[in-house]
Amino acid sequence: MASADIKSIGLFIDGNYFKLIDKGLKAEGRRVNIKGLIKYIQKSIAEKYELESSACVVTEAHFFRGRYKAYDAKKLNLLLDDRKFEDRLIENDIVLHYKHVYDLPDGTPHEKGIDVWFALETLEMAMYRGFDFVVMITGDADYEMLARKLKSLKIPAILLSWHYDDQDATAKALKDEISFQMNINSLMKADETLKGFITEAASY
Repeated sequence: MASADIKSIGLFIDGNYFKLIDKGLKAEGRRVNIKGLIKYIQKSIAEKYELESSACVVTEAHFFRGRYKAYDAKKLNLLLDDRKFEDRLIENDIVLHYKHVYDLPDGTPHEKGIDVWFALETLEMAMYRGFDFVVMITGDADYEMLARKLKSLKIPAILLSWHYDDQDATAKALKDEISFQMNINSLMKADETLKGFITEAASY
């Protein structure tokens, strides 16, 4: 085994992607167990890189998402659910990064610039915080170049994917650039106890 010196993990979450995971689980009366998921990420990296299990620590976690203004969220009957969801993130020390959602001319809600913000913040923090690993929870091809740049800085770019159909919808361009992928669906099929560790009964 390698030295037990602490290895710092930066966790960066695509908020829309994560919300869809939670929504998929809600149909089963469950939700993401954020604390359990973070522990699983730490354990998986330790095993992959042959480190002591206590050596890998998520030292920062950041969540990026578009957010309706309070009045709009109230009109859409989303305000309470959004606040409860945010409470779970805050309780797990996840730093929230929001930009307001705005409507396109046809009335379709749109997030502008979230992916760029995600990429810029991830790269800047990876460089200045000295992360040993960066984990991204997303599936978007927009982060292909971010993963490539992290690798050029000798920082493993690790992808956690989680989907609710028969096919992994993660963009191939992104998968081609990451250091390795944690595909939760495949992992849960291989280990039936995993679902009980990274999900929990939904209380609402």
